[in-house]
Amino acid sequence: MRGQRSTPEGQHQPVLLNEVLNVLAPQPGDTVVDCTVGWAGHAVELLRRLGSAGRLIGIDFDPENLPRARERLAEIGYPFALHAGNFAGLPAILAQEGISAVDMLVADLGMSSMQVDDPERGFSYRRDGPLDMRMDRTRGRTAAEILAEIDKQELSKALLHLGDEQNAERIAKAIEAARRSRPLQRTTELTNLILEATQDKARWQLHPSRNRWNLHPAARTFQALRMLVNRELPNLEQLLRVLPQLLSSGGRAAIISFHSGEDRLVKAAFRAGLHAGLYAQVSDDPIRASWQERNANPRSRSAKLRWAHRAPN
Repeated sequence: MRGQRSTPEGQHQPVLLNEVLNVLAPQPGDTVVDCTVGWAGHAVELLRRLGSAGRLIGIDFDPENLPRARERLAEIGYPFALHAGNFAGLPAILAQEGISAVDMLVADLGMSSMQVDDPERGFSYRRDGPLDMRMDRTRGRTAAEILAEIDKQELSKALLHLGDEQNAERIAKAIEAARRSRPLQRTTELTNLILEATQDKARWQLHPSRNRWNLHPAARTFQALRMLVNRELPNLEQLLRVLPQLLSSGGRAAIISFHSGEDRLVKAAFRAGLHAGLYAQVSDDPIRASWQERNANPRSRSAKLRWAHRAPN
């Protein structure tokens, strides 16, 4: 989940902000693309460093994020452009801007706290809402539509692969049985079904040795469905495939993931690019949030930042 937390002032602190700035080292005059601009948490600080001669291109799969991002970036007063779209189509977006290569790229994968906090988006197992889960509500199938049609074995595989859900087969079987009588339409319906299927009535349980709440029994299923609805892994694969060609000589990329499958894709792509001579250097290990950040923003606990430097032409 994209780790931006709400503060009393209504601002949103992006995950691993200082680490991203250190890795990318933006300079005046650079061209930067933020593939997941959200409410411009990373983008604002990047744009501050680009100056009037630089340029920032922001992309977000969720067009509902763009008005707030535009407002915040406009306050900086430096050149920027925003696009509603999928970062898998980044080459076409850059072509629209007349750009062939960028000096740096950042992608903060997953979803933002603003999305999960809105019950109408259907991302939250803690709030009742329609089973939607689309990043872009103008296109694609909702989670409810997918659950009404997907084969039980395919669903079980998705829950295991995308959610690391050990009860995947049991949950898929329960969903198949439930939809025979009527389709699942609400998040609370799905949450309660999962609690029944896993025989775990406790929504939250305090882990005695770690002194923190265990993961909710529905969390992994909701994660897997969100990733399935939005085709998140295929989109990431495409971005990683085109990334070397879109970075200028010596260009830098920073990708923050929150899911083990995403992190494996990024790690493998960066290492393959290094061996092929496309990258001059890549991170050996992921950068994690500091203890202070994890304590202040629990959503940063699973964040992993990996970086790559494009080889000189």
